[in-house]
This record gives sequence, C-alpha cells and structure tokens, in this order.
Amino acid sequence: MADMPSGESCTSPLELFNSIATQGELVRSLKAGNAPKDEIDSAVKMLLSLKVSYKAAMGEEYKAGCPPGNPTAGRNCDSDATKASEDFVDPWTVRTSSAKGIDYDKLIVQFGSSKIDKELINRIERATGQRPHRFLRRGIFFSHRDMNQILDAYENKKPFYLYTGRGPSSEAMHLGHLVPFIFTKWLQDVFNVPLVIQMSDDEKYLWKDLTLEQAYSYTVENAKDIIACGFDINKTFIFSDLEYMGQSPGFYRNVVKIQKHVTFNQVKGIFGFTDSDCIGKISFPAVQAAPSFSNSFPKIFRDRTDIQCLIPCAIDQDPYFRMTRDVAPRIGHPKPALLHSTFFPALQGAQTKMSASDPNSSIFLTDTAKQIKSKVNKHAFSGGRDTVEEHRQFGGNCEVDVSFMYLTFFLEDDDRLEQIRKDYTSGAMLTGELKKTLIDVLQPLIAEHQARRKAVTEETVKEFMTPRQLSFHFQCFCFDT
Repeated sequence: MADMPSGESCTSPLELFNSIATQGELVRSLKAGNAPKDEIDSAVKMLLSLKVSYKAAMGEEYKAGCPPGNPTAGRNCDSDATKASEDFVDPWTVRTSSAKGIDYDKLIVQFGSSKIDKELINRIERATGQRPHRFLRRGIFFSHRDMNQILDAYENKKPFYLYTGRGPSSEAMHLGHLVPFIFTKWLQDVFNVPLVIQMSDDEKYLWKDLTLEQAYSYTVENAKDIIACGFDINKTFIFSDLEYMGQSPGFYRNVVKIQKHVTFNQVKGIFGFTDSDCIGKISFPAVQAAPSFSNSFPKIFRDRTDIQCLIPCAIDQDPYFRMTRDVAPRIGHPKPALLHSTFFPALQGAQTKMSASDPNSSIFLTDTAKQIKSKVNKHAFSGGRDTVEEHRQFGGNCEVDVSFMYLTFFLEDDDRLEQIRKDYTSGAMLTGELKKTLIDVLQPLIAEHQARRKAVTEETVKEFMTPRQLSFHFQCFCFDT
C-alpha cells in the first residue's frame, strides 16, 4: 500500500463501517465452522481494532445497521432530518446512507404520489376476486397514481392496458430485474388485459458504451428472461425501440407530439440534463412516454386514443411519467396510472447499489446453485450480532438484514415469513440459519426460471416481438376482424 500524506486517513468512516460488518461476518463464520482457536482469536482482535478505529474517527461507538452519513460528526442514525437530506432518487441514481434503505414515506411526499393503503388493496381483491399478490401484501409495491381510476374502468367493463419495460444493459438479468415482471404477470392474469413491454435499447446505447448491435442483442437475450416469467403470448407485445420506431408511424407521431410540448428547461429540471449531454438523451424521455398512449400501437388498439394504461415500475422511473401525465391531456390522451415498487437491495446492503459489473452484488439469473449458496453466505449483509452469544442475547435486526429482505420478495408463505422474523429478532435463529433458508428458496426459484428460459427459442422471441392484434375481451371495446 502506498504511503498516505501525513494527517490523512487511508480509510473513510463508511469504509471502516463496511470493514467492521465484513469482519463480523468472518468471525461468525469461523465460529460456526469450528475454526482453530488462534484463527478465531486473530479475527476477533482485528474486529476490535476496527471498532476502535471507527470510534476514533466518528466519536461514537460502531452501531450495526447504522452507517455514517456525515464523516466529520457523530449523529443519531434515526434522525429523520439527516436521512431525508441524504436520500436521493432519479432514473439513474438511487442513494441512501441508511442500511434500512430509502425512506419511502418521505419519497411519496417528495414525488406527490399516493400510498397504497389497506383500503386500496382490499378494493383490488374485491375487483379481481383474487388474493392480493405478496408484493402488495408486504408493501413492496407501495405507491400509486390513479389506481382507483383503473379499478373504476375495470369494474365498468372499460378497457385499459399494461405497460412496463426494461433497459437492456447486459446479457444477464438479476433477481431485482424480475420484480416488476413478476408483478406485471400477476396483473395480466387477474385483470386479463393486454400488455406492452418496451425494451429501451436506444436508451442504453445513448447512456452506455455500447454499439447499436450490442444494445439490440441484449434486448433479445433479456426478452428471453422476460418471456420465461410466463407471459401470455396472445396478450403480450414486446418491442425494441430501435426496431419498432421504424415500424409504427403512430408511435413516432406521439414521440414528436410529446417533444413539442416539453421544453428543454423542463427536462433539465426533471432529469438533471446539462448542456454537455447529447441531444439523444434530452429527447429520450419522449420515447419512454409514448407507449403510455394507446394509438402508439395501431395493430393492437387501432386508432383509439382514449384507452388508459397502467404502468408497474420501480419508483425511480416516476419522473418520466410525471412528465407524461403533464403532457397527456394537452395532446388528447388520458394520463397513465402507475404502481410503484421499492428498490431491490444489493447483497451488500440496502444502502449500496447492484451493478452488472460486480457479480457479487446480486444473484443473477444465470447463477448456479453453488454460486447462489456462495454469494449468500459470503456477501449477504447481516443484521446479526458480532458473536453468537450477543446474537442469542440481543437478537438480529431484520430491517437491515439482506437475507430477510430477499425473503420478503420471494417467500410466498406469510406465516412462515413472520415466524422467521420473530425467531431472528429474538435471537432464536442465527444468521447462518437465516441464510440457509434464503438459499433453499432461491436455488429452486432460479433453477425453474432457467429451465423455462431454456425452452424459449429465437422463434418464440420473434413471435412476441411481432406487431399484431392481441387477444382481450371488453364490453364496449370490440374490433371487426
């Protein structure tokens, strides 16, 4: 290691915090594996040394699950004012210093959306006759815009459609990418409505160091994973922006209309564009907005302009659709409705970001059972204590434990999830046992997905991506064939 200038620390408080968490995991694994006593003692000594360094840097004791937000002053990690100032969300950046993740109640206020409350969930259940999806039951989809209008339409046998998307930046998708598609599949099934899925390969070409050919090839590969989620080919159209824009004059006309009604100052204010950004980035929001309007898909909806769409997406995409909702009535379309999801945490914790360039930041859909086990055991951030004795006495923290967070996404059984929460919080369940539970859930889930994906042929992808009439049935919405 190179010498550091006098008076400067080679490690930031946040790096120290993460080192302590990692070292604590090592101590627990050594003890659980009955490692030699001198090896355990050495690891514990290092852990204590790191905690001393942290206290010297921060002026306060290390607290599990409470990362430092201000390197120069001690703070209360539950301070609402501090946390509010540190959370930041836009379509490209999600930042928080809290191990619990983003404060979504504050984000609802900031974005001006509405909370999905028990009353709305009950109404969805009454309308569909189906038990609400676990993502609704557990607050994973937590915010909405105009969902009651969609339910009004459905109850009055009026048409609406679903729209979601994927920005294909790599061949392999990870678990977090599945979340909107799992939920959209459920919505398609219970409401029996058509769905359009935008593959924004043009966006990735503009933002990433990719060729057009690479961006489109990622579209095809990602489409296979999306199709493997089980979407009905008779009700689903998947399209590449690079391909579809030239096939649909209606789509391009809507893009141009949107572009005319949004100023450069507006997109700079919404998206943070600067004078140095290429004009492709500045015009792209209109491309993401256009699928919100039904006549962008003449093969599906003919020239109808009055059909509302419902967009399930992560809340970081909301700025696009705030813009869209502002423009819609000015160009003769209904405002799109939205359902917003929380963010899927990286293995290293909810305050860190998953990255396709870091294979250890998440579970990828191409991972083997052995890789899944290794990643969870080695990298999943723990809410457990530094020693088994402390854990048994004080219990673990489910609010920061990534293994528990992942189970809230993928374990269907509510009663079992609640029992796990109680056992881990009380100290009856150890971190290793919690991680094993997650591994036992994820291994078959990924294996089953891989089997379905293997059955998706190039011809199947082509069928999904061919503009065509879809199959759906609404009163007041019939076409001559």
